Amino acid sequence: MKIRSITATWLHVPIPEEKQHTTDFGRIASFDSTLVRVETESGLVGWGESKAAVGSAGTNHALVTCIEKELAPLLIGEDARDISRLWDVMYNGSRAHFAIARGHVFPVLGRRGLTISALSGIDMALWDILGKSLSVPVWRLLGGRRHERMPAYASGGWAPADRIAEELRGFVERGDFKAVKMRVGSGDGTLDHSIRRVRAAREGLPDDVDILCDAHGTWTVPEAKRFCREVASCNIGWLEEPVTADDKRGQAEIRAATDIPIASGESEFTRFDFRDLIELRAVDILQPDLSIAGGITEAMRIEALASAHQLRFAPHLWGGALTFAAGLHVAAVTSTGFLLEYSLGANPMLHELAVENFPVVEGHVEIPDRPGLGVTIDEEFVERYRIN
Repeated sequence: MKIRSITATWLHVPIPEEKQHTTDFGRIASFDSTLVRVETESGLVGWGESKAAVGSAGTNHALVTCIEKELAPLLIGEDARDISRLWDVMYNGSRAHFAIARGHVFPVLGRRGLTISALSGIDMALWDILGKSLSVPVWRLLGGRRHERMPAYASGGWAPADRIAEELRGFVERGDFKAVKMRVGSGDGTLDHSIRRVRAAREGLPDDVDILCDAHGTWTVPEAKRFCREVASCNIGWLEEPVTADDKRGQAEIRAATDIPIASGESEFTRFDFRDLIELRAVDILQPDLSIAGGITEAMRIEALASAHQLRFAPHLWGGALTFAAGLHVAAVTSTGFLLEYSLGANPMLHELAVENFPVVEGHVEIPDRPGLGVTIDEEFVERYRIN
């Protein structure tokens, strides 16, 4: 079970113009992600996913280099099953021996950013290997699933005020969803437009369909406070990333001013960022992205914080099949996991990278019992969209 090789592939999938959407990130013309492949000396292969950007599109050259040139040399020849120790090796680099001996982190530098994203994909792949080696799904290794299926929300919602209800109703019909998420914030042009869009969505949807709002961290504190006041009667399920992740105290101020639950975390790295959010009383729902925040290993630590503080856990699953599967396995075993994100934008990385599908039936996604992460990579898809 010693690690023979670790390779990374940037996948760049163009999105047809008629399926593109525009947000505060700009016009989304591609879906990009980095596929991580870990192979053991016995020939067992595990797969993971890392992302260079939270959204769909991003340049992944530096991420590929970090995986193959910075982290991979630290792990070649190591036992792939020693996942917790290998996480510390990647996080602490040349000072890992201090960290492991003393039970205290000593990171060299890359405490955030691409280093943690690179670590995340490798960590996923190691869990995939462990599950495959024992012929059990990852959720079994994490303590066993609490749910055989979990509710999901349809994630999208970019249309203007006169068409947003129609767009969201279409989402609901595609999987009988009981919750939908719409984008608000600077992409709307004005705060008033965001408010009108939410009101139009509430008027056009059944009362039993929850509306979640995501501002992508683009408002100021006063703007977010006003938004919460103006949509108070719309029964919003949560407001996600009202302000930038760099303003955690500002987010705490917003949370204190409203009873709309505040969700955030897709722009955060490791348990230490989430600890800070919690200590500032800035969040109700933790949303780590497993391909950015530290992989499966770190997601379990983050969820433990949620449980200890009586918060909730809903991982950010806007990514490819491996990010989705990893989040699915973690959410299924956690005491605070309650809802799954299901992308309804143009997402070939979710629907075409894997041979398997993740269908939504009656608003729920089944927790698969296939070994490892339960994802079989479509090699033809990889060859078609790889960037050399």
